[in-house]
Amino acid sequence: MATTDITALIDYYVREKDLTRERVIQALEASFLTAYSKMVPGAERIQNIHAVINTQKGTVKIKADMTVVNDDEMQDSFNEVKLSTAKLISAKTGKECQPGDIISVNITPRDFGRIAVQVARQTMQQRIRKAEQEMLADVFRDRAGELVTGTVRRYDKGDVIVEVDKYEGIVPQRQRIPGEDYNSGDKMRFYIVEVRDGVRGNELILSRSHPNLVKRLFENEVSEIGEGLVKIVNIVRDAGYRTKLVVHSDDPNVDPIGACVGMRGARVKNVVNELNREKVDILEYTEDKGAMVTDSLAPIEPVSVRVDKEARVVTVIVEDDKAAAKAKGRKGQNVRLTARLISTPEEKWDVRVEAHDEQESTRSSAREGAAALVQVLGITDELASAMVAAGFTTLQGIAEYVEEGDLVDALGITPDEEKAIIEKAKANC
Repeated sequence: MATTDITALIDYYVREKDLTRERVIQALEASFLTAYSKMVPGAERIQNIHAVINTQKGTVKIKADMTVVNDDEMQDSFNEVKLSTAKLISAKTGKECQPGDIISVNITPRDFGRIAVQVARQTMQQRIRKAEQEMLADVFRDRAGELVTGTVRRYDKGDVIVEVDKYEGIVPQRQRIPGEDYNSGDKMRFYIVEVRDGVRGNELILSRSHPNLVKRLFENEVSEIGEGLVKIVNIVRDAGYRTKLVVHSDDPNVDPIGACVGMRGARVKNVVNELNREKVDILEYTEDKGAMVTDSLAPIEPVSVRVDKEARVVTVIVEDDKAAAKAKGRKGQNVRLTARLISTPEEKWDVRVEAHDEQESTRSSAREGAAALVQVLGITDELASAMVAAGFTTLQGIAEYVEEGDLVDALGITPDEEKAIIEKAKANC
């Protein structure tokens, strides 16, 4: 290989792959050693072998560190050199040698350069790839969680290959936005998930579906977040369809939602455009679970909201089946995201949306009213239900408006029973 060939090869990989000269030369040396092992039978027995590349002279030599032994004592021609031969080698350097010394011996075969170049070129890509992976790990290992811009290059076994700062990253299928196109040359923003040891060596894993991609995009767009005036409390995402972002500000003069939306919606539009038109809901944080759910399901206005802290369930009653379907969203997506939004690692909450049933609501109120009368007045369930059905539903109404004979006529009870009921009602008002 000529001087210009070696220099050009090294310069190419340094320039195009952003590798150091040292790494490229190491890869080239390893390639020449591979070529040597294929040319020389028994080369694997040589214990201390190395390639020496002189980029100035354009020479490549294979050398081995051998032990000097007396001429009549040599037993291992792969790792030992006769004293007489060693003296000739040492004479060129002006040094003397003795049995037991270690000297470097040139073991380069004839015509090695011509044959080695062919083999080296075949293995160089693998060596460079390994060097790139080592560099990739050094550059990106501590950058997990960052937002980067990459250029889509190709598909490889179902993965999208993206170029980021001259390195190749991988976007596995589970990290992609469903339905999003990845065409060669497209520039996109990606979230760095990790550098992992995969089947191809070190792999830079990128994501378009991670919730923190949205978080980083808003941090870039909203200066108030960077300044700490607005905090992102929580974020949940169904990539490609909808994201819900919860924000908060301790400064009463700062509107956290307005800051994220921006003038005429410019800030949120930039994020939505980057996410391929994904819907983004921005909510203000409150500890009130019912209020959070109501805001999350907007613009649907609930008839009522019940929060069961014991069961960790928020039940939202809406006007009709149409409103219920709209509140639940596509395949229940809106409700699922809302449930995740109000949940914590310690407490998992559920959100249920039901259509308002007027008759059932009336029956429920009647049951609740009858139960209250049973508890206070000490009457039977049957009598309490009859009183509610007849319009005697509250203790105050019974105490203030029921006249003598009203209950006797309406319910068929005795005057003494009527008197006892009225007295208990008055006593508990």
